[in-house]
Amino acid sequence: MNLQFVIDISYIVSAVLFIIGLKMLGSAKTAVRGNFISAIGMLLAVVATLIMKDVISFKLIAAGFIVGGLIGAIAAQRVKMTSMPEMVALFNGFGGLASLLVGWSEYHRGVHAETVNLPAFTMVATYLAVIIGGITFTGSIIAYAKLAEKMNSKPILFKAQKPVNAGLLIASIVILVLGSIAPETTYPLFLIAVIISLILGVLAVIPIGGADMPVVISLLNSYSGLAACAAGFIIFNNVLVVAGCLVGASGIILTQIMCKAMNRSLSNVLFSGFGATSSSAKSGTVQGEAKPITAEDAYYILEAARSVVVVPGYGMAVAQAQHVVRELGDALEKNGCDVKYAIHPVAGRMPGHMNVLLAEANVPYEQLVEPPDVNPVMATIDVAIVIGANDVVNPAAREDTSSPIYGMPIINVDEAKTCFVLKRSMASGFAGVENPLFFKDNTRMLFGDAKAMVTALVGQFKDAG
Repeated sequence: MNLQFVIDISYIVSAVLFIIGLKMLGSAKTAVRGNFISAIGMLLAVVATLIMKDVISFKLIAAGFIVGGLIGAIAAQRVKMTSMPEMVALFNGFGGLASLLVGWSEYHRGVHAETVNLPAFTMVATYLAVIIGGITFTGSIIAYAKLAEKMNSKPILFKAQKPVNAGLLIASIVILVLGSIAPETTYPLFLIAVIISLILGVLAVIPIGGADMPVVISLLNSYSGLAACAAGFIIFNNVLVVAGCLVGASGIILTQIMCKAMNRSLSNVLFSGFGATSSSAKSGTVQGEAKPITAEDAYYILEAARSVVVVPGYGMAVAQAQHVVRELGDALEKNGCDVKYAIHPVAGRMPGHMNVLLAEANVPYEQLVEPPDVNPVMATIDVAIVIGANDVVNPAAREDTSSPIYGMPIINVDEAKTCFVLKRSMASGFAGVENPLFFKDNTRMLFGDAKAMVTALVGQFKDAG
């Protein structure tokens, strides 16, 4: 049994482990195990590659492994759940940067070899890895800055923005074609392609508003996979091609799901500049009187409720309230109440943000429902509890044709018999859109920190018990 056969078998096993792990990530119960299985697959692939390739220095590889492992371990331990979207954005970005550097390294090595032998297919893959990787890197850095509020989350627009972006994209394609014809004579063009890709990543993301970041993160995740796939073709690594295709395809599918959840096309998300202006005069002048309520009064309503739907949002993540939310759900169930958690696909600031938080608090996966499942019966629900969510429960999406979120599918909490909204203030959400839900006749506002307010409600149940 020769070494190449063993390596090929290792790559096949690694690919199978990737697919199994990806499948298991679809359920909260198996997600941790699925992540571990995928990690084992990647470890096997890395070991097989190191055995197969001519390694210049195992010491450098070991040093990189130790340094990178320490950085990753410390970051993973210290990151707050509220900062997870930013970390995902950085992961996407550095994945793109890695592909860019692989492509650049192979190009540099090829054009400086004694005999230049870079087939056209390899050159196309190289340019794709560099261009997509560069866009992913700088685009992800901008996404990180917006999510971390290190820069304004509003879209940044300027005149002729779309023509400029289109021109840069066309220029990168032209350079790709020219560079593939005569790679040994086009090093300056290659460097220009690198610079264009980095600039294009910035210009492609700055016009996207913070409220659309879940879509952008999904798309950039797909880009990082496509860049890795191209890098796999450059270095003739089958398992990298497979892994890149899996990430790229799953990212595109998730992006489409996010767009469908907002009833918008991908082109609308990328080019509309959503959030550059607030609502029109009609939707921007929501009027009415909010009706505050105390935790004690809210308890009496909840104590009599037979059905409750909890709708979490980013405010729950900020307050780290997921554990006390689970306690409240347990108290309600003990009181004979049916409790469900309605999760909107774009709640939070990354795909699955609320699912991750509730899974961390051990909320049973069976209690999580999607908007199409709960909306038809919302009128029969005794109490809907909105915890730090805004845009995903905004009835303007149904009622106000002038609202920028009009047509977006929402969770119809305003149709419940009573709706509690837990917020620190009357401020609009991340998208900057006013919410008429706050002034509905059946809405009661619980002002304050979400964790403190939910804890107060739990305390009322404990005192009564």
